[in-house]
Amino acid sequence: MRPFLAACQLQLRLSARIPDDLMVLATVPLYTVMFLWMVKYAGRLDLLGYALLAPVLIALWAMALFVSGEIVERDRAAQVLESLLVTPTAFPLVVFARITTVTVCGLGAFLEVLVVSRLVFGVTLSIRHPGVFFLTLAATTLAMAGTALIMSAIFVLQRGARIFQNSLSYPFYVLGGVLVPTAYLPSWLRPITQVVFLSWASDLLRDSLLSRPVGAVPFRVGMILGLGVGSLVLGWLLLNRLVTRARGLGTVAMA
Repeated sequence: MRPFLAACQLQLRLSARIPDDLMVLATVPLYTVMFLWMVKYAGRLDLLGYALLAPVLIALWAMALFVSGEIVERDRAAQVLESLLVTPTAFPLVVFARITTVTVCGLGAFLEVLVVSRLVFGVTLSIRHPGVFFLTLAATTLAMAGTALIMSAIFVLQRGARIFQNSLSYPFYVLGGVLVPTAYLPSWLRPITQVVFLSWASDLLRDSLLSRPVGAVPFRVGMILGLGVGSLVLGWLLLNRLVTRARGLGTVAMA
């Protein structure tokens, strides 16, 4: 536990010096205004929950995805990656802790959405089932960090991290039903959404805003956690294997 907390503290200090890690938060007000304007212009105030939750989910995934690549890139550029790989602490644990730290910071997007929606449009997000909402949000944050660990494994051997980062952003938003429910996607695409944890998270978060009882909460939260933990384990094993290969080939610090 101590190495995990130490890695979290390290990432907090680095993010304070490198504001780029939190740059995504600067786009949250813009997304909020855009989505709320679309809903209001269409006269669909019943879709306020969709418009208010989408910027939060976008910010969480963007921060987890981009920091997963930047961690390896920056450590390699600073010539400290080799030192990290020979420490007693497992390298995947350090990376996961640092990704989790930035992802948790991304929860600040939720506060931004509340403030912007209230000041600009005079609307307030009403959470009818707060227990379900915050439990789902916590599970989603963990799943975000676990999935991003897989990306870190790829970036150990591949310097062109931004190519993967940019290509995985918007397709993930679509498959995750961030703004538009996956039920509206083509029938051949829907089975794929079932293995994307964000599709479960977005549906459950939206249901927690409704007055009617939320069904199958343990199962749905379990799916989010299961897919997140599965991604974490896969990313951990893959990162260990790729690090071992990079050491053997002498390509850890290759430009």
